[in-house]
Amino acid sequence: MECEILLEERGVDLRLEVADGETVAVLGPNGAGKSTLLSTIAGTLRPDRGSARLGSETLFDVDTGGRGLWRQPHARGIALLAQDALLFPHLTVTENVAFGPRSRGVPRRAAREAARRWLDEVGAGEYAGRKPSQLSGGQAQRISVARALAAEPRLLLLDEPMAALDVTMVPSVRQMLRRVLADRTSVIVTHDVLDALLLADRVVVLEDGGVAEEGPTADVLARPRSTFGASIADVNLWPGTATKDGVRSTGGAEMHGAAHIAVDPGQPAIAAFAPRAVALYLEPPVGSPRNVLPARVRELEPRGATVRVRVDGPGGAEMSAEVTAGALAELGLVPGTEVFAVVKATEVTTYPA
Repeated sequence: MECEILLEERGVDLRLEVADGETVAVLGPNGAGKSTLLSTIAGTLRPDRGSARLGSETLFDVDTGGRGLWRQPHARGIALLAQDALLFPHLTVTENVAFGPRSRGVPRRAAREAARRWLDEVGAGEYAGRKPSQLSGGQAQRISVARALAAEPRLLLLDEPMAALDVTMVPSVRQMLRRVLADRTSVIVTHDVLDALLLADRVVVLEDGGVAEEGPTADVLARPRSTFGASIADVNLWPGTATKDGVRSTGGAEMHGAAHIAVDPGQPAIAAFAPRAVALYLEPPVGSPRNVLPARVRELEPRGATVRVRVDGPGGAEMSAEVTAGALAELGLVPGTEVFAVVKATEVTTYPA
């Protein structure tokens, strides 16, 4: 599948490609355009301009003002799995799953056989005779997956499929999805990095209505290039230009580190390091650490036994440090405190931007 979408009122202008049999996870902050993307592909939202193809078939091709070819949602061969199961309350589980095949003209008996097969596939065969009101949240979501797959979609869209589940149900549903999505063409919108790691072949990060970065899941999480990518990977990003052994920020401060991928000096580059690699001091530290930067505490965020301390470095560079509650009290850190941030060069990785 490939699509280009422009929605000027929503500030969305992006391009997405999904290979046959590939699962792509779409990540991004609220308002980045994730649900808009799914709605446009599914056919429930018409863009100002854009096009999409699924295999050799055009789903839509509209010019400025939204005029042109627009295939109706039911004729696209796409199934959309929402956060809530949205099962028909008056039908049994089997009848819910058989609905897709029946709507395509499959005889009742064959549709029920297909429904039972898909219920077994998602580990929900024992609930065949129940009504939705008799199901837990995790059970209902399994049924909704079976109902979507029974329709034999060419593309499966999943919008935060675990968001409405109790936390205790998420692992088993995630494992079920990992199994049934293994050889399917699918796009999953999620906020959970575990969904991306366990379900997706590739990650696309949206920011401000466009694609900020994309690539194999492990690569994006190991070497993020966007603000949101860095936040889910829990690393500090130091963008700038490459130096002989580090990266100089736009504000002029240099972060020394080891190159994961070689970058010619003067080329755009990124230094990445974990918050645990940052130590905070009230006075310049003794010795000769390579990365010592004056900074000011901006924000404190408790995280169980530790506290995430966000600081503003030279030239507007932002960093986070992870300190214990005891260290926080000993240093007397509050917003506005002037500190020195020391970053171990051995824990800084640099790579092309």
